[in-house]
Amino acid sequence: MDTHSSIIIYNVTVYSENQTLKNGYIKLTNKKITEIGEIHQYVRQSSDHVIELSPSYKVIPGAIDVHIHGVNNADAMDGTAEALKTMARTLPKEGTTSFLATTMTQSNEAVEKALRNAGTYIEEQTDADAEVVGIHLEGPFISPKRAGAQPPTHIQDPNVALFQEWQKAAGGHIKLVTLAPEQPNGLALTSYLKETNVVASIGHSDSTYDQVGEAIEAGASHITHLYNGMRGLHHREPGVLGAAYLRNELFVELITDGIHCRPEMVKLAYDQITSERMILITDSLRAKWLKNGTYDLGGQPVHVNDTTATLADGTLAGSILKMNDAIKNTMSFTNCSLEDIVKMTAENPAKQLNLFDTKGSIKIGKDADIVVLNENLDVEMTFCRGTLSFQKED
Repeated sequence: MDTHSSIIIYNVTVYSENQTLKNGYIKLTNKKITEIGEIHQYVRQSSDHVIELSPSYKVIPGAIDVHIHGVNNADAMDGTAEALKTMARTLPKEGTTSFLATTMTQSNEAVEKALRNAGTYIEEQTDADAEVVGIHLEGPFISPKRAGAQPPTHIQDPNVALFQEWQKAAGGHIKLVTLAPEQPNGLALTSYLKETNVVASIGHSDSTYDQVGEAIEAGASHITHLYNGMRGLHHREPGVLGAAYLRNELFVELITDGIHCRPEMVKLAYDQITSERMILITDSLRAKWLKNGTYDLGGQPVHVNDTTATLADGTLAGSILKMNDAIKNTMSFTNCSLEDIVKMTAENPAKQLNLFDTKGSIKIGKDADIVVLNENLDVEMTFCRGTLSFQKED
């Protein structure tokens, strides 16, 4: 294919920002979306490379995974360019075109190494793969009571000065921080994050409902993996979960593998929070796309079978969920529409990360980050900034 030609995906259902076109086409030129319309409006140019499909194929914006640790035997905490490159090359297979490289609770030295590596990678990455659009710092500023699979020995109180050091090491690329605002100095760090345009997310937190309210006042606007690693719902203490349901200021992550929370609880959350505030994540580990076995997570052995990743004591340790399976599961569990899925996988994360001017929807002028799904919602093709990054084999 001539790299200077335009790519036309023709005779498909296009889920554009403002409407769904049943017999539509989309044109990609120089990394951008340059035309969207119905097929009768398309005027062919001699240099156009036309991919003709059928209206049973659906074109949606690429997913933005704001919480992913690893895939295909690579992890953000490896602290190598090769690891991030492996993640970026693998994720288009599941329809993800952008992601936040997510760290975890470890020694200060290990965290700083991962941050420096990710910051450098972000500034040097190429267009052919999924784009690392920033870093998600998950821990170590969390509650020991809600550690989950985060190693307790490295948990520490929120620390503005340390965060400033880490943000400098990361080249300013930390975009989201998971913290427990009820811990000492938690509100101070939350306020600082807000002031510096970093998303403050409440997670691995034992906050009460009122403490979440104080955190929102300080600038918190996000909830990390709903249900997991948080104070749950009680009729006299709504906790973090109750606040996620009721506080419209919060975007809310959810892992929809049916394991981190039962399908019925996904539906309950969706009915309460709706696609206006929900963000689908994978929270996946290096074991995703690999065979069953034992893998490393922050120096801890993680046992992986066909569906589940656990520590030796049975604690859930991230997921092996693929984004396209998250989409299928969510539609099955909640009966939501594909338009709702687009909000939860692309629009909401793009808005939360202040990227909606370039990503998160199919609109002329935006980055050509798009995914072609077949009638079974399997990923047929993924384009990252106009480059075909994945094509399903027949």
